[in-house]
Order: sequence, then structure tokens, then C-alpha cells
Amino acid sequence: MSTEIKAPVFPESVAEGTVATWHKQPGEACSRDELIVDIETDKVVLEVVAPADGVIEEVLKGEGDTVESGEVIGKFKEGAAGDSKPAEGKKEEAPKEEAPKEEAAASGDAILSPAARKLADENNVDPNSVKGTGKDGRVTKEDVQSHIDNKPAGGAAAAAPAAGMPEVNVASGERPEKRVPMTRLRASIAKRLVNAQQSAAMLTTFNEVNMGPIMEMRKQYQDSFVKRHGIKLGFMSFFTKAATEALKRFPAVNASIDGNDMVYHGYQDIGVAVSTDRGLVVPVLRDSDAMGLADIEKKIVEYGTKAKDGKLGIEDMTGGTFTITNGGIFGSLISTPILNPPQTAILGMHKIQERPMAVNGKVEIQPMMYLALSYDHRMIDGKEAVQFLVAIKEMLEDPARILLDV
Repeated sequence: MSTEIKAPVFPESVAEGTVATWHKQPGEACSRDELIVDIETDKVVLEVVAPADGVIEEVLKGEGDTVESGEVIGKFKEGAAGDSKPAEGKKEEAPKEEAPKEEAAASGDAILSPAARKLADENNVDPNSVKGTGKDGRVTKEDVQSHIDNKPAGGAAAAAPAAGMPEVNVASGERPEKRVPMTRLRASIAKRLVNAQQSAAMLTTFNEVNMGPIMEMRKQYQDSFVKRHGIKLGFMSFFTKAATEALKRFPAVNASIDGNDMVYHGYQDIGVAVSTDRGLVVPVLRDSDAMGLADIEKKIVEYGTKAKDGKLGIEDMTGGTFTITNGGIFGSLISTPILNPPQTAILGMHKIQERPMAVNGKVEIQPMMYLALSYDHRMIDGKEAVQFLVAIKEMLEDPARILLDV
């Protein structure tokens, strides 16, 4: 019995999507609830699973095609995988299907699934350097992801030519290039960032914070914290709590602009920028005022895992009254973060760098971090922005202030 494979019903804010990856090809058997295709929207990646045991009968929308909510993208034949006679009919075609494989062979000897090939191309991974764990040594998407996660930064891996690109022939002076279509998510991010710069009176104020007290507290209580809560105590939870308290004192920084109206929020929903292979996403910590340090750390780890696996939902990223972004994990010493509309401010964290500082008339080496607050001057005056950033600085340098609300 044939059934239609339909795109998921998109949320109201999503008009259309793009077929990102077919994990199964026509004639391939699949089990009930097994992932068969990814649909990428401008916010999240939605998964479509097999309705039952069977085979993919026909693909109506190929990778890269635009689809609308609920649109038919393929046909599925239920029970065909377990029926030997229909399966024999497919075996004649199997060699053709079994080798999107000509494509795989083009870049080396490794046999890749379509999803694995796409991921390898996007991350410049040489398929022959990945150990396959699939059937007949096939390289799966998980194999490629594991290779990316475990690949050392720089070094020999960086010197290898990008997958699908010709090697540079110095003698002949060849200059290879590779053109990759921008994903829908990255295109949406680009549009929002450009719009933020064009439509807001954006500027940035800077300060620096001595991270010594926070680092000392982490060192003193880390083991007890892990034992009690089952998770490590990081820096982001301190910044989130400090920002939450500062937002209460400066409501304009926690507000947004809607046309000619200024909307003041009586709650603090803090977005935490997370970098993924598909682009930057900002899941939201809702009601951060009611969350403890352990709750924040657990939620951040949960969001990080979901983002890495492409499992973040629309509800995870909707809303948010303020955003924190941490370029320090990549080594950034100082930067000017861009607003996340319709929010009116964003806090940028950076690398902790030991620097000589004047302390009580003496020069001491201190672990310092530059802080940057980009804000919309239409909503926030310079005085408020500076005082907001100073409040965060003071709470981080003396964490007791967060508890005492002083």
C-alpha cells in the first residue's frame, strides 16, 4: 500500500522550507519511525520519519527544492521491505540506487550516504579520512560528525584539500574554488543581521571585568557542585544571573521596539547564542530570574546538544528579551556584537586574558575579560547602557552582590 510522504506542518511564522537531506533513496528499506528526510526552514530543521516498515517508492521533491507546509514530497510503500517478491523487483535497480556512489567514488574510495556526503562537503572533510561503521563499510552521517568533533584544530587536517575540490597544482597555477548554496537558515540569519544594522541606531560600549573572584569561587565549589547537581559550574550561569539582576534595574535594556511603541517586559527571557554547523541560533532561557545556577547550566547543555543535533524547535528560540553571546570560546579578545531584533541590547563576552593591572597602587597580574554591550540608542540612552554594564561588572567581581541585590 502506497502512502504520501508530506512535509511537516510549519509554524505560523514559517512560510516555506527546503528539502535539506534525503536519508533514504528510492528502493531503500526503512523501519518505522526511522528518519527519512530533513526539511530546513529559516529557523529550525524539521525531521520526517517513516510511517511504518517499508521502502521509499518515489522522491517528488529533491534536495534543495522548496516545499510548503504539508506538501507531498514523496511516496512510501508500506510493508515492501518485508515482502521478498516486491523486494526482488527492486533488486534490478539496486545497483543504480546503491551507488549515489558514483558521486561518492568521485571524491575517493569511501562510500557515503547522501546525508554523510552533504555534511562532509559543508565541513571540508575528506571522506577517505573517515572510518565507516555502516553496512559494507559505508560512511554514515554520524561517522562524519564524530570525525568533525574529534578533529584537532588546524594542523595537518587543515592542510588537506576540501572534499569535492581539486588539489592545487602549483606548477600550472590552478586556483580551485568551490561554490556552495547558502542554507535557508544562514540566509535568514544574514537578512536579520543586515536589517538590524540598517534599522537600529546601534552603538557599543565597553568595559572590563576581573574574573578572579568567579574563577576562585568555581575552583572552591566545583567538586561539591558537580556532586550535588551532576553538572559542572561554568561562567555562563554567572553572567546570566548578573544580567538578570541588571535588567531589573534598567528596564529599558530589557525592552523592545514595536513600530512607534516601546514594549517594556516584566520578565527576563535571556537568549544564549549557540554556534552550529548550520549557523548561529539563539535558544532562550525563560524566566531566568527563577532559575538557579545549576538550572541555567543544565539548560545551556541541553540546548547545546539539541543545536548540535539539529533538534532545536521553534518554541526553544521564540521570544527573548536580551541576548548573551560568548566569542571568548573561539579566542575573541574584543568585538562588537550585533543586535538580535526586536531586542534592544546584546552582551558580548570574550576571552579571559591575564594582564598587568593596578591594584591598590601595585601592579598585579589579573585574569581580565572585556565586556561589550551593543544597544539601540533609540531606546536606550548612553547613561543607562554604561550603568547597566557597570552593574554587571560589579556583580561579577563581587558575586555576593547577586544574592544581596546590592
